[in-house]
Amino acid sequence: MAKRFGGKYSPNAGRADNAPPARPAPGEVRHPHEGRTKWITFMASPFLLTAFFQGDPVVMATSLAGFGITAGAMWMTREGLQAEAAYDARRVARRPAIPRKLFGGVLTGLGLAVGSAEPGALGGALAIGFTGSILHWLTFGPDPMSDKGMEGVDSFQQDRAARMVEEAEKHLAGITDAIKRVGDRRLEARVGMFAATARHLFDGVEQNPGALAAARRYLGVYLIGARDATVKFVDLYSRTRDEGARAQYEALLGDLEAGFQAVTQRLHQGGRTDMDIEIQVLRDRLAREGVRPPEGALLEDRSEQTADELFRIPENLRRR
Repeated sequence: MAKRFGGKYSPNAGRADNAPPARPAPGEVRHPHEGRTKWITFMASPFLLTAFFQGDPVVMATSLAGFGITAGAMWMTREGLQAEAAYDARRVARRPAIPRKLFGGVLTGLGLAVGSAEPGALGGALAIGFTGSILHWLTFGPDPMSDKGMEGVDSFQQDRAARMVEEAEKHLAGITDAIKRVGDRRLEARVGMFAATARHLFDGVEQNPGALAAARRYLGVYLIGARDATVKFVDLYSRTRDEGARAQYEALLGDLEAGFQAVTQRLHQGGRTDMDIEIQVLRDRLAREGVRPPEGALLEDRSEQTADELFRIPENLRRR
């Protein structure tokens, strides 16, 4: 049986098997249909190539306009696909503020209609444009139109957390870009391992914006310090290849990883504690209403009572 390669310095090394995978970096998120926009732009190139061979200036202008509008529509569609991919990659996300794929479909139909328009045949051009918009919708689908995982989340706190995570991603990208100048695959993998650990914390903050205060230093001060330390290490190690400096830098990454993992674990335990409290409160209320017996009675008599007897609803509640 095939087995995925991994080791001490793999990006997901040290992660428990039951832990969720780390969120991808912003530049790594790609929609599977993103490449189709280039082909559609290429298919519209006849508008551009034949425009200068038209004897009528109006036809030449409409051909150029048709290509320009279609190319702009594909750019808008590609932006919409990237926004959708980022939306799908996160467990908690807001819908895109602008329905880019919808606008891209409208512009696609408009570009085809303008490019194929001829005097006396405007009806056919409109039919071609309408067909192009429908095919665009069938090819790329609609935009995400609702928020995901936002039930019960304070929108103000969520916006603050999103801004902090966005800034933290920039600091993390600075660390990743700086270490590439060394040209050492092992160090790049080690930084990738740290980045995966940091992104677990990013996920925790996005899912629980109320924990932003506890993680603020890690998203800002510590990542900025790690970025500056990485730049200084790269400058030194590129010149001297000092193994002592390398060992100190790897030890710094280990300490940072331990800190990020500890904060992520505390956020997880805090959420579990809140859930246990809510469940216990609900169970107590059900017991007072008579819908179910207290916890002790349920455990003691479970072997002698049936499920109907345990969860019997009193007559006074049935009348309600």
